Amino acid sequence: MKIGIVGSGGREHAICFFLKKSKKIKKIYCFPGNAGTKKIAENININTENFDKFLFFIKKNKIDLIIIGPEKPLVDGLVDFLEKNNIKVFGPNRIGSKLEGSKIFTKNLCKKYKIPTAKFGVFSKLNEAKKFSINAKYPLVVKADNIASGKGVYICNNKYESTLAIEEIFKGKFGTAKNVLIEEYLKGEEMSFFIVTDGKNIKTFGTAQDHKRVFEGDTGKNTGGMGAYSPSRLINDELEKKIINKIIKPTLKGMQTFKVKYKGFLYAGLMIYRNEPYLIEYNVRMGDPECQTILPKLKTDLLDIILACCEERLNNLKIEWNNKKSLCVVLCSKGYPETYNKNVRIKGFKKIKIDNKKDYLFHAGTREINKKIYATGGRVLNFVSVSKNFSTARNKIHKNLNKLSWEGGFYRKDIGFKVIN
Repeated sequence: MKIGIVGSGGREHAICFFLKKSKKIKKIYCFPGNAGTKKIAENININTENFDKFLFFIKKNKIDLIIIGPEKPLVDGLVDFLEKNNIKVFGPNRIGSKLEGSKIFTKNLCKKYKIPTAKFGVFSKLNEAKKFSINAKYPLVVKADNIASGKGVYICNNKYESTLAIEEIFKGKFGTAKNVLIEEYLKGEEMSFFIVTDGKNIKTFGTAQDHKRVFEGDTGKNTGGMGAYSPSRLINDELEKKIINKIIKPTLKGMQTFKVKYKGFLYAGLMIYRNEPYLIEYNVRMGDPECQTILPKLKTDLLDIILACCEERLNNLKIEWNNKKSLCVVLCSKGYPETYNKNVRIKGFKKIKIDNKKDYLFHAGTREINKKIYATGGRVLNFVSVSKNFSTARNKIHKNLNKLSWEGGFYRKDIGFKVIN
């Protein structure tokens, strides 16, 4: 088979890496990919937002399956377009992708189907939102309605912070904003819960804990993710049943009222309080860096899972995992998530020891020029290690990071601090 992967992040490099292990795959194309995918696939610099041009390339090169990594192409309806043109594609369609594309859509779905979540209010005018926040109980959460690469969420501790958040959203920091969502702050501990579905059947796809804040101790501004570990320390059989029955199944049932067969990954960002789950938000794809953390634990052929979803036969497939611990640390450009320098060369790769069985290095914001690697994005490299315990995994990662010794980058040294003494 010939496979095409849309995206350029660490998630897409990880997907590409593990698909490459399948004996069924003849060739992989990445659109546009990065310096990491270039070593195992063919990077194609094509504008996938030009649907017709993208379709022409797919047909000309006889690509059998397209896998969409990031959220924007899903929200924009790339799946709908490709399916209409008889191209096999993995990912939810435009309406299904509204679960991530519009937080207000999801909150209203929660309200209708009694899915446990935070109490909320929707405001279409700046002054109304600010007036509400002045009299609100703190802390509270302010969210941009549209997709914001994981950054459009503000935890506000006072009136000044909430006013600033509301103004930034309405002024277009995350794109045109018609509405802002304000909700109560939930107590508890966060957990990322993943499933994969073919539109009829559901299979769990691991748990993780992401570290969103930029600085140690989960402080500072929100990012796309500074690191993660899997599995979550919170998961147990009773909690998993509650998540499936109280959150996942009602959501998919609700989507059926829109005549949607949701196919692909579904990522529930949850708050767990006293072993009870509350939905914070949905992502309609694998998380990043959770994907890089979870896939190394997968024993089943990833391609078999994806094809089973596309062909509505997931129920006949058993997904197997190893019982190891996995941890990921993200190396970022200095200044991220705000302003940072681009096209900065990274040296020292030859000093790093990666065996590709227990340790992995996934590229994100990188580009190769004349056999030299340059940082082009905010999140640059993902160091992953799999071990019997989280402490050993993190120590191995830190050794490689110290060997790389990139002066233009930084990373959080405390990823996994809740599970490591």
